[in-house]
Order: sequence, then C-alpha cells, then structure tokens
Amino acid sequence: MAESCRTQEDARAAFQTCKSPDAKDRVQFYDSWAENYEKDHSLMSYRAPHLGIDFLLDNFSGSRGAARVLDVACGSGWIAKLMVELGFKHFVGVDGSQGMLDQAAKTGLYKELKLALLGTEPLPAQTGAFDVVIIVGALDPGFAPVSVVRELCHAAKPGGLVCMSRGDHRGAAGLDYKKDLERELQLMQEEGLWSPVGLKHTDRYMEDPHLNTQRVQELIRFYCLNTSLPNI
Repeated sequence: MAESCRTQEDARAAFQTCKSPDAKDRVQFYDSWAENYEKDHSLMSYRAPHLGIDFLLDNFSGSRGAARVLDVACGSGWIAKLMVELGFKHFVGVDGSQGMLDQAAKTGLYKELKLALLGTEPLPAQTGAFDVVIIVGALDPGFAPVSVVRELCHAAKPGGLVCMSRGDHRGAAGLDYKKDLERELQLMQEEGLWSPVGLKHTDRYMEDPHLNTQRVQELIRFYCLNTSLPNI
C-alpha cells in the first residue's frame, strides 16, 4: 500500500537511492517505488512531464485522436494520463520495471505495455509505426545509453515526432552524457535520419534531491525532432 503521509524528505531519499549504478538493484528499487513514484515526484515539484508535453503540442499538428504514441520509460503512466486529457487516445508503453508497468496498467490507457531495460534489450516497438515517440527523464547515465535515440527514431513514422526531455545535470558523468548525446543527434541529422524541430531550455523543473536546500536543477532540455526519411 502506498504511504499516505509521504514527506519531501522521504521523496528526497528515494531520488537519491534511484541512482544506484547496478541495473538490477535499480530495477528492484523502481519496482518497490512504483506506488509512491508520482507522489514523490509531486513533492519534489517535478514538472518535466507537463513541460515536455507542452513543448510537444507546440510542434504537433496532426490528429491527436488518431495519433499512435510510444511512451518510452513510461513509468506509472503519468505521460499518458496527461496526454489523454489533451485528446490523445492510443498509447503503447515501455519500461524496465514490472512494478511501474503494473501501475501504468491500472490507468487503463495503454493498448500494450512491454517490459524492456533500455540499452540492455532492444526497444520492443514496431519500426515506423508511431506518430509520436516521447521519453521523459530516462536519458541519463545508468538509465538509457545514448544509442537508444536511434531506436526512438526507428520507431517513429516518417514525419513523426520524437520528443526527448532530460535534465541538464551536474557532474562529470552528466556532462559526458550530454556531449555524447549532442554528438549523436548531430550525426543522425547529418545522416538524414531526422531533422531538428525545436530545442527549449527551462529552469526550475524540480527541487534538487541532492541538496538540503530549496536550490533546484538549473536546466532541462527538450528535443523534438522530425523523422525526415523512411526508417531502415
């Protein structure tokens, strides 16, 4: 049963624990965190899902009701719950935690939910099938390798949108990941796989769980790209 009296200190401790370098330990933690996941994120003023979807809508011009959405690292189904309020109806979710998928299933919004650990197993998604591919929060060291962005591209239809949201975190690992990600995005553009549609910087997207102050992470980046050629 989810804890009804969670505090910000409980949430802060959970965020610190979820960064375990061992993939198996991390998955087990997310399984146990699933019921409190959204509550803890709300306690930390986590706005990335709302900000990512707002930016997606700035660039999406198709039929929301007809669009097929691939929600990668879908967690408890937060993204789908927000998007269905805006007229989207068709969702497929992928996550590495069965506990999170169980929570997502309770929403009743997903046509399919698939278990896969990003980077360790291939993304279980049909090639060229989705109008929107969205990933919020998982593009970080130890969660999803940079190579995953090619799989996101392959899942999108020609002309579909891939929306990627990630915090601009401090530390050597985060900086190296950011450099590698930007290099890969540029390389894929040069290869003609997709073209950039928009890039947005915003601050104060959540409280900093690693500091006992009200300081917040400084930046979050949004990438929304348009597949320009048929996927191979």
